[in-house]
Amino acid sequence: MPTHAEQRLIAYSPEQLFDLVADVGAYPQFLPWCVKAVIKSRTEHELVADLTVGFGPFRETFTSRVSLERPHRIRVRYEKGPFRYLNNVWTFTPDPRGCLVDFFVDFEFRSRLLQNAIGVVFNEGVRLMVSAFIKRARDTYGVSSQPGAVIRQ
Repeated sequence: MPTHAEQRLIAYSPEQLFDLVADVGAYPQFLPWCVKAVIKSRTEHELVADLTVGFGPFRETFTSRVSLERPHRIRVRYEKGPFRYLNNVWTFTPDPRGCLVDFFVDFEFRSRLLQNAIGVVFNEGVRLMVSAFIKRARDTYGVSSQPGAVIRQ
């Protein structure tokens, strides 16, 4: 039952960061372990996507429903795949220095083998994932005048 909560101050606007996280179809271009993303349906406030993640010999595809509350919140609800459950929430709060990003993820695989395999690298993997979004912001919007700071993990 790995859980990770992290808060970072990032020197980009909430709209910019929201748009990066909401662009699920681009995940394979920059997220570690994301090898494929297929958007099955999309409206202004919701999308359904299949993501394929791979690490070591493991490769799994899962379906999630993503609620888009621009520019404040993105909620990911698990629908189908290798998990017992998956909860993921991104919250974007304006700050004079940019945006305060709260990230939360909690999940459990159905397979003990997968759960044990991911458990070893989970925290580092999630930190790498959040850092990949920050790097994507730099690549997309240019270098910010202030580096992102980890507020709370």
